[in-house]
Amino acid sequence: MSTTTTNSESKSGSSRFTSAAANYLDERTKIGVAVKEFGRKVFPDHWSFLLGEVALYSFIVILLSGTFLTLFFQATMIETTYTGPYVPMKGIEMSGAMASTLDISFSVRGGLLMRHVHHWAALLFVAAIGLHMLRVFFTGAFRKPRELNWVIGFVLFILAMAEGFTGYSLPDDVLSGNGLRIIDGLIKAFPVIGTYLSFFFFGGEFPGVDIVGRLYMLHIMVLPALVILFVALHLAFVVIHKHTQYPGPGKTQQNVVGYPVLPVYAAKAGGFFFIVFGVIVLIASFVGINPIWNYGPYDPSPVSAGTQPDWYIGFADGMLRLIPPGWETEWFGYTWSWNMLVPIIIMGGFIVTVAVYPFIEAWVTGDKREHHILDRPRNAPTRTAIGAAGVTFYAVMWAGASSDLMATHFQLAMEGVIHALQALLILGPIIAFIVTKRICLGLQKKDRSIALHGYESGRIVRLPGGEFVEVHKPVTDYERWELVSYHDYEPLMLRPNDEGRISFGKRVRAGISRWFFQDRIVPPTQGEIERSAHEGH
Repeated sequence: MSTTTTNSESKSGSSRFTSAAANYLDERTKIGVAVKEFGRKVFPDHWSFLLGEVALYSFIVILLSGTFLTLFFQATMIETTYTGPYVPMKGIEMSGAMASTLDISFSVRGGLLMRHVHHWAALLFVAAIGLHMLRVFFTGAFRKPRELNWVIGFVLFILAMAEGFTGYSLPDDVLSGNGLRIIDGLIKAFPVIGTYLSFFFFGGEFPGVDIVGRLYMLHIMVLPALVILFVALHLAFVVIHKHTQYPGPGKTQQNVVGYPVLPVYAAKAGGFFFIVFGVIVLIASFVGINPIWNYGPYDPSPVSAGTQPDWYIGFADGMLRLIPPGWETEWFGYTWSWNMLVPIIIMGGFIVTVAVYPFIEAWVTGDKREHHILDRPRNAPTRTAIGAAGVTFYAVMWAGASSDLMATHFQLAMEGVIHALQALLILGPIIAFIVTKRICLGLQKKDRSIALHGYESGRIVRLPGGEFVEVHKPVTDYERWELVSYHDYEPLMLRPNDEGRISFGKRVRAGISRWFFQDRIVPPTQGEIERSAHEGH
């Protein structure tokens, strides 16, 4: 009895202490109100929303594994002679960064596993953000009031690529050195200021005296801080705005159908984090990546086929390969290297267009309403076609980074591979746009037919007059609503102002609007549906 009493008193004391601490914090920070409000937020339970969570959990894995690696990595370019356990590299001159990376891989217990976990988590982080943005784009989740959140997410994608690039440049091996050499060439391609920018970035003539130290500072301090800041902003806007959701029973612009954060969604999210963590560790355990001991320390001479950048940087490398060589001019006493400047302009224009697309579409449509219900991609055929064209353009640039591997593996002429990719870079997006839009319009026609006449049952009957007809199975009210409930945008009408003039800006907007919405399938009206149901009966 005395032992039981002591245990109960101990638990009661612990409970009082916890309650007093919670009250102390709540009185001074009002954290209880924030937790209560956040806990009541409802989130839908659709699988595509997990892509954002995968990105978040991958970033947490990056932070955990990166903290481990930071304890052993030496960010220095001071020359040293390797004396570690990896016999083929013994006696080779290399930088301290390269030597410490080899020590992490072969001397530190669990070091190689942590390197693999860190690298695979980084790849998954960028991939998950990219797929999440594609889901947002094709379903129209970027529309008002989420335009700013789209820009924040896109900045996160750029920061993730920068974080990955600075990370795989740290070991100072052949692969990372070649990547930095390309960056040096891009910077120096700018007339007048290029040389000065290169000296500022590298701390002298390439490769500089301590470029690894500078990249290390960016990799573990500046970029992670920015990523954390933008992740916090992104999540804050997700909480402030209503969560988007797919059309369904009870789902309207005013309410969200799903689970509250506490306790259901939080428990699911916690379990999903450990699943993502486990999958990353499983991949890292069985699939090696970035074997720097095969490449050796950086030396400008041993550049060969097979030294490819990480996949998310491949589009930049590919764009450089697809530009015709020797494309230079002499203007005002300076050499203009168009084979470097044109790729920068094209990639910069592509990135800026993606970032501001929500504002472009809002300007074209003139739609100022809030949107919390997602679109089916087929119901926005022009937007879906633009997305398909953009993905194709990116894919061709990305494939260009492996043009040498295509040539060697399939025994093709290097020039032939480059010329084929150059043609695809121009024709591919056009073909993808036309085909995708035709497919979307065809699916819309099918949906309209099903909404009016029902599904084909395959059962043929003969009417009293001798005519054979197929009996259609009627759709339910909800199925019909899902098929026809979408906004039909019409091309904007040109109207003169009070002075009887039509401005150039209005003409441009009307022309783009006509291109967007001229080819469209109008959803059936309620009268058409009732008339069709009566005729079917």
